[in-house]
Amino acid sequence: MRPALRTDATAGLTDAGQLHAHNAWLRHWLAHVACPLWASRGVDEVHGGFHELLGPEGPLAGEPRRARVQVRQIYAFARATGLGWQGDAARLVERGWEYFFRHYRRADGLYRTLVAADGAVLDERALLYDQAFVLLALAETRRFLGPVSDLDAAAHALRLAIAQNFTHPGAGFAELGAGSLLLPNPHMHLLEAAQNWMAVSGEESWRALAEEIVALALDRLIDAGTGALFERTGGSWEAPADSVAAHVEPGHQYEWAWLLLRWRGARSRAAGAAAARLVQVGEQHGIRNGLAVMALNEQFIPCDGTARLWAQTERLKAALAMARFTGRQEYTVMALQALAALSRYLRGDVPGLWWDRVSVAGELVHEPAPASTLYHLVCAIGELGAALEHA
Repeated sequence: MRPALRTDATAGLTDAGQLHAHNAWLRHWLAHVACPLWASRGVDEVHGGFHELLGPEGPLAGEPRRARVQVRQIYAFARATGLGWQGDAARLVERGWEYFFRHYRRADGLYRTLVAADGAVLDERALLYDQAFVLLALAETRRFLGPVSDLDAAAHALRLAIAQNFTHPGAGFAELGAGSLLLPNPHMHLLEAAQNWMAVSGEESWRALAEEIVALALDRLIDAGTGALFERTGGSWEAPADSVAAHVEPGHQYEWAWLLLRWRGARSRAAGAAAARLVQVGEQHGIRNGLAVMALNEQFIPCDGTARLWAQTERLKAALAMARFTGRQEYTVMALQALAALSRYLRGDVPGLWWDRVSVAGELVHEPAPASTLYHLVCAIGELGAALEHA
């Protein structure tokens, strides 16, 4: 039975036991319910790789497969071994990479974005977002398996290919090549990957990449006036000029805050201050009926009031990081609220699956569970346990 959560201020100020109880329940759910289900029914034993969607009756066969989902699943299974899951992660990780390299790697060393289940190419483009997740999954695999020459070489080759193909003349990287769209979100995951590579290898080149992205976030991506980070920018990283582009996703405010608080570089104090403002934007404007909604307009009014599961996991990670960074117990309350929100999405009728979204009317939307969310859940559960270990 999942623990009952009190989220009033008094309980949050005095009872860390609630966090421990929910941590225990979530780890049990991940290790004994979710991972066993996704490691069996979420794996394509015919073609290889991982299914995109899983419903009560099983996978939706024939769905196109995004590169990011394949490597997110590799990351999730590798990391789950440190959270209590005792399945055959090594087999899943190794077979996952075999399928991925065979069907997604292009001749130029980058990775295409979409294939069919049998590997037929559906979209040859290489997106920066996908490359970032390949690096992240390679880092987690290295932590899990130790140094593997082929995988280490793949990470170094990909980092060089990103620099050669995506570097923007002004700063940062473009999504489809040097002259294309500038997007903050791929940089966020590139920063996450660089931080994880710093942890497993200690190589200075990864620290330099992280430093570059943190500087970009502090100097150009985060609006100095509001403290918010817009989803799109102009051609020189300036604030978006039109109201359609000028939207803010609360989930990404939280995710950037968590990453900035992980940073231990020369600008860590400025990063901490920026993270606090990002969290403030999310908390003041992005919470409706206890859930983090999808998007706000430039006036911070919800323009997409649906609430997806992944945003709740990022709110939890940011709250835990802020509690550790500041020592202020208001962030414990925030973490408990995020846990209460997250628990609404975990299905009781089909253990191991989740609802992906809640409608504007507050109703759970009945649709298959996307595999892509397992990455968010594993990371959030891992961060909760780590926060309690360091408390």
